Amino acid sequence: MEDLTLLAEQHLTRARQGEHGRSAHLFLRDGPLRQSVIALRGGAELEEHTAPPAASLQVLLGRVRLASPDAGDAELLAGQITDIPQGRHSLHAIDDSVVLLTSVTATPEPLVVYDERRSPTTA
Repeated sequence: MEDLTLLAEQHLTRARQGEHGRSAHLFLRDGPLRQSVIALRGGAELEEHTAPPAASLQVLLGRVRLASPDAGDAELLAGQITDIPQGRHSLHAIDDSVVLLTSVTATPEPLVVYDERRSPTTA
């Protein structure tokens, strides 16, 4: 079990002291599911990158701007959550901020079931 409040505080301290103004920790890995705490000092950003197949972003502390060339910009405050648009996007910390990133890194192949008992009969 992880304490999100403690993780947020620890990584925000590291982000404030770090050269690039950010600190992250992947704390949950369960099959394709990933959860990470990402702390950004005000003014720092995660440069444009590609989204995983499915992801959400919840702001734990501060205020951030999620920018996407395709979906536009969204400003999020502590307590707000949004899906991350497919395609390229970036994240900019307006204030010192901590976010919870939840992502699915792979999607399983569709399951196809053939039930011989229910096959149509030919006449």
